[in-house]
Amino acid sequence: MANSSIEWTEMTWNPTTGCTKVSAGCKFCYAEIMTRRLKAMGQEKYKHGFKIVKVHPETLAIPYTWKTAKIVFVNSMSDLFHKDVPLDFIKDVFQVMNDNPQHVFQLLTKRAERLFEIHKELNWTHNIWMGVSVEDENVTERIDLLRKTNAKVKFLSLEPLIGALPNLNLTNIDWVIVGGESGHNPRPMKLEWVVDIQQQSKNANVAFFFKQWGGKNKKAAGRILNGRTYDEMPQVKNIESALSNNS
Repeated sequence: MANSSIEWTEMTWNPTTGCTKVSAGCKFCYAEIMTRRLKAMGQEKYKHGFKIVKVHPETLAIPYTWKTAKIVFVNSMSDLFHKDVPLDFIKDVFQVMNDNPQHVFQLLTKRAERLFEIHKELNWTHNIWMGVSVEDENVTERIDLLRKTNAKVKFLSLEPLIGALPNLNLTNIDWVIVGGESGHNPRPMKLEWVVDIQQQSKNANVAFFFKQWGGKNKKAAGRILNGRTYDEMPQVKNIESALSNNS
């Protein structure tokens, strides 16, 4: 596990590592860059590099050791629904999350097809938040597949936002996160795209979280939109206690 600087979570837990690119949002993958750094530092978990997906059963015991409620991003360095992650291991990860209802576990995938294919075989307790990444209009079908799953809390990560999303169907979606791309050569995110998504979220009564403008200096660019920050979270059971531990 590791404390996280990601604004919408508290810490990360990576039962799997490695991934492969599937769409335009993957072009400047943060996890790929970090994997190279961690491998160069001699981190055993990342010795195989980024393109080889590996499961790490030894990490499954970790959430049982946390003494206070946590908000946890699961697999910041991978995708649990990658085709190379066995279904039995996915079930093992879900069992850990089922066994620890005091924690909120946030999962994010670009592989909505596999998520939908196996969702009925998984136990979706209230503390498992399932999200899909949507970077532009070319991949909005991921939202429809997420909507059909048995996940109790469903969210969208519109990051890196590289195109307008003027016609989002937010039916049965609980949370929308928006963020711009950062790094050495980031693709720009337009103000009007973000304002439109915030308004769509408001109209649909969906919690809206603005993560960052991004850019080459994301700290300097900040995360102010409409003269304020947007830190809204889904209003669901257990989130109050988890957030109080995060403050």
